[in-house]
Amino acid sequence: MALGPARRRGLGTEVADVIREAIFEGTYPPGTALREVELADVLEVSRGPVRDALKELEREGLVRTEWHKGSTVAELSAKDVAELDSLRGALEVLAVERVVAVNASLDKIALAAEKMERADTPHEMVRCDIAFHDAVYAAADHVRLAQAWDAIRSQVHLFLITRVALSSDGYLQQIRDEHRDLVAALRLGNVEGALKLFAEHRKHAFDVLTGNN
Repeated sequence: MALGPARRRGLGTEVADVIREAIFEGTYPPGTALREVELADVLEVSRGPVRDALKELEREGLVRTEWHKGSTVAELSAKDVAELDSLRGALEVLAVERVVAVNASLDKIALAAEKMERADTPHEMVRCDIAFHDAVYAAADHVRLAQAWDAIRSQVHLFLITRVALSSDGYLQQIRDEHRDLVAALRLGNVEGALKLFAEHRKHAFDVLTGNN
């Protein structure tokens, strides 16, 4: 089979970046219609790159497209919430175990937690939360584990912004406190204690989304 020329990073990917950021900022909440014509006009591009961008975001799980409804920002069903929570939990167990087992440097993890002190909006804090977990997976030094996390990362971000849309009372300080405790547990090298705290951290968000709080 003859190989074609390699493509540069396309305009569709750049458009996807812009739309993704708008979703994460809350500009396009879950359920919002994403109309190709309107997006093309706002972003000053043709409809082709917008169409490509929406397909990319659909693969990430941020956008859903139905032939008779068009594209919308994904709304998480109860099944979505349960699946994301259980898969994230399984991945984090291995990540935490690896971080402790390889005696990984915790500098970047601690720095990510420190940045939470400066977050002053729920959406900014969600970004910090995701960045913290990025640092944990990076420290685990497990390529395929990091790839598995990357596959659900955008959906977890959507999970968390859905959570803060439902309730953000006391959220900023709670997240700061929880992640400060997570760093402390990792520093102690206590796998069991760290796993318990990570599980409690996930459960707080899960309970808000499922109405168990």
